[in-house]
Amino acid sequence: MYQVIARKYRPQSFADVVNQEHVKTTLENAIAQNRIAHGYIFSGQRGTGKTTVARILARCLNCVNGPTNVPCGVCASCKEIAAGGSPDVIEIDAASNRGINEMRELRENVRYQPVRDRYKVFIIDEAHQITNEAFNALLKTIEEPPAWAVFMLCTTEAHKIPATIASRCQHFSFRSVEFEALVARMAWICAQEGIQADAEALSVLAQAGEGSVRDSLSALDQAIACCGETLQAAEVRALLGAFSLDALGAVSQALVDGAAPRMLEVVNELERNGQNLQHFSRELARYFRNLLVAKIAGGDTRLIAASAAERQRLAEAAGQFSEEDLTRYLQLSLDLFRDLQFSLQPRFHLELGLLRMVQAGRLVSIEEALAGVGSGDSATRRRGDTAIPKPAVVAKAAAIPPATSHQPPATGATEWRQRLHATLMELGMAFTADAIEHSEIVEANGELRFTTPREFSIAMKEADINQAVRQMIGKPLKIKVTIGDVAAPPDRAHEKLAAPAAQEDDVSRRALANPEVRSFQDVFGGEIRTVRNLKE
Repeated sequence: MYQVIARKYRPQSFADVVNQEHVKTTLENAIAQNRIAHGYIFSGQRGTGKTTVARILARCLNCVNGPTNVPCGVCASCKEIAAGGSPDVIEIDAASNRGINEMRELRENVRYQPVRDRYKVFIIDEAHQITNEAFNALLKTIEEPPAWAVFMLCTTEAHKIPATIASRCQHFSFRSVEFEALVARMAWICAQEGIQADAEALSVLAQAGEGSVRDSLSALDQAIACCGETLQAAEVRALLGAFSLDALGAVSQALVDGAAPRMLEVVNELERNGQNLQHFSRELARYFRNLLVAKIAGGDTRLIAASAAERQRLAEAAGQFSEEDLTRYLQLSLDLFRDLQFSLQPRFHLELGLLRMVQAGRLVSIEEALAGVGSGDSATRRRGDTAIPKPAVVAKAAAIPPATSHQPPATGATEWRQRLHATLMELGMAFTADAIEHSEIVEANGELRFTTPREFSIAMKEADINQAVRQMIGKPLKIKVTIGDVAAPPDRAHEKLAAPAAQEDDVSRRALANPEVRSFQDVFGGEIRTVRNLKE
């Protein structure tokens, strides 16, 4: 009868176990020093060797030459444990024996000495599924078992083991197997089986296992059944429903080109070929993750589970994007995968998600936009030479011309106040401009006379005012500042009562005349609907 590869090549000694050096070294030293614990917890993801190591440890303890680090493999105990038929090594599936009655039966069984071997070993698989009541029934036995009893609890969810049980056992965490180790293990098995497999095909199988030896070997068994004695990467991908870098690269190239129609073609091709759209979105998220890692750590990093040739291609593709772009695309692809889990229209969601990526590629970062405000230039895209078109600016008061230099001198106090305020604001003298707003102004015989309240006197510097006057009319005037009480100027009172629209237009004129406001409009666009004076 045919035996699957995962069982046929199951490790029979610590030396055969892939990775898990920290576990093997500790157990070997414990056996050599005769420091055997009465309880062990082996935790980690599926297919990483937890139950296998438990069986190997049982063989080491009960081998005719033992306790030994290297069981002989030929004695009756070693053979029976390997075949799963030893009377003194009892394997329990906690998924179907999780209740208090089963644990009471196990507790009664512990009292009896081994039939033949040194130790009676209890291997409890999926131990996290045991109920709390059943764990409580087992608690005293695990804490103070007979000298011949050893418990080994294997679980993928160690956090579900009660602390009262975990504190009485030695805990070993099994790590996911490294990509290179998986590929090497499958290459050795293929050599033993007479199978021809190229590096890329083995890479696809290792990626399918996601760090699990058993899952990778199950995929290898399936590939051999489908493809025969020669494994090609394209056939293996088609069998497992995996996507090549070419298929995923079509998405990244569409992002580089900003080609939204090509994204729709990608989805149509997937739908036409009967591909699973959820699986595609999952692989797309993994692809952008690998691009981001390649961008940050380089193409030769071991953080990417792929062959050397694939890592090089990923590095070349990542060079077309910035880290910020790839981070944004990875987040969008993860959001897309989450949405597809509950979507009744997966095609529409996938199309929408890919189009969002294209639109996200056209965005300008806030740093670039603000830099454009400071420089007065519109921000452009980092990628390519295509400038982002500036939106049209529609301003409510755009038709009102700003105050300009070298105009004839004004004769009215109100106009002097308005133009001086605007000019001082342009010169960055906001405090002086505010003081002008609260002062009475009289022009007579080439002299400007200001009556200013005492609280604004410190800001009324004649040199600053004359600088603004020279910019307005092209020549200086004699400035006289008097500190005293100021009544509401008649002309301003008339303005507030008779011409509120004209005053509002003046505020808008001054705001629009500000060069930073103009630069902000050039970069961000938009419409100015209201201008509010914060001093009122």
